[in-house]
Amino acid sequence: MPTIARALAERPHRSLRATLPRGFDALDYDGYRGIRFRPDQALWADAGLGFRVQPHHLGFLFKDRVDVFEVEQGHAVPLRYDPAQFTFDGPAPPAGIGDIGYAGFRILHPLNRPDHFDEVCSFLGASYFRALGRGHVYGLSARGLAIRTGHPAGEEFPAFTAFWIERPEPGARSITVHALLESPSLTGAYRFVIAPGAATVMDVEAELFPRVAVDGIGIAPGTSMFMFGPAHRGEISDFRPAVHDSDGLLMRTGRDEQIWRPLANPRRLQVSGFQDAAPRGFGLMQRSRAFADFEDLEAAYHRRPGLWVEPLDEWGAGEVQLVEIPTQSEIHDNIVAAWVPREGLKAGMPHRLRYRLHWVSEPPLPADQLRFAATRSGASGRGEAVRFALDTSPLTSRTDTLPPASITTSAGRIANQVVQANPETGGVRLSFELEPGGARLAELRAVLGTPSAPVSESWTFRWTG
Repeated sequence: MPTIARALAERPHRSLRATLPRGFDALDYDGYRGIRFRPDQALWADAGLGFRVQPHHLGFLFKDRVDVFEVEQGHAVPLRYDPAQFTFDGPAPPAGIGDIGYAGFRILHPLNRPDHFDEVCSFLGASYFRALGRGHVYGLSARGLAIRTGHPAGEEFPAFTAFWIERPEPGARSITVHALLESPSLTGAYRFVIAPGAATVMDVEAELFPRVAVDGIGIAPGTSMFMFGPAHRGEISDFRPAVHDSDGLLMRTGRDEQIWRPLANPRRLQVSGFQDAAPRGFGLMQRSRAFADFEDLEAAYHRRPGLWVEPLDEWGAGEVQLVEIPTQSEIHDNIVAAWVPREGLKAGMPHRLRYRLHWVSEPPLPADQLRFAATRSGASGRGEAVRFALDTSPLTSRTDTLPPASITTSAGRIANQVVQANPETGGVRLSFELEPGGARLAELRAVLGTPSAPVSESWTFRWTG
């Protein structure tokens, strides 16, 4: 695989736009959903293995041909498109066409009960893919790579153009997928080892081959949706208390500081960079886990997984970059988080990566500090002052002494700071007011404990007036 990617990097970028059957390039969302792969046609459907593969049909937004191969004992055999593999509810089955390829594929495994093959992960569209742990429903996505997200000159979207799926051994607990990534700026060879479970874990190895120098490279990007929540509702009128796939960016820095940044749906594009060296991990998480947090019977936002990225090598200096894009619709992803190395990529110099993706309800981190489980804000009733209320996870031991709090702001003034026990949650509530004093933006930071001995993670927030 690296040999193919390296060779392609020495040539001009190629387009793999498929020639679609008539009408399939104009399908809308509902029309595309009406095309379903037949379960009896799945790869390994009758092989008695713990995994099955179902390709995705081309159409709607997915118009680039993707080649899919089965690998057994070192030999790759292409999966050939046949319209008989699908049922068509709406569009007429295409006739008289050859092997047009696929748009991607999904992997199935008995995830939630032993007698049923559940969808575990799906690779579909550019370099996007997403996965589920036990009990989850689909939410945020990962990407193979991001290039210049949120940049004024526009974003470049690398795409997986071919996959090689290794046939698993009987009783195997994981499945291995190889992928070829192509983009005008670079090519790449990826290897995914996917292990489904209560937390589905993917070990990722990649080798990138830049054609040109690439700045703004986003490593292990996660893409999610945040429309509104208790800390940031804006002018949205909705019966639900919150709508989001993720509610915060979590980071564990190279200095072993844990930082929580609640997400926002800003009025204007926001790009934040959290400088670090050799990060221990980062990810977009969903901490709201109760049905009452959303009151949505259809979307089940409380069951959306978080995505935790764990570097398996030292990544050097750079930043965790958070991009927040304004949106008025919950069907559009507007949040991106990725590691952006300070030096970028140099033309002609291969770059290797190793990291682990955890699709989880809670990330695999020590539970030695209080977490900020909820962030709420609203008018204080005193002029332009804004009141914040931060609730933590439960205290692990009984104590009559509550921890002190340290709160800072880049603009304005902090007033009416209170730390009190929350008997309803067993945790601590930290409340305070921000008096902006004419400022239209303030970077807030709070931590419980002392600077030398914090008992909570660090909470950060960008307030905009």
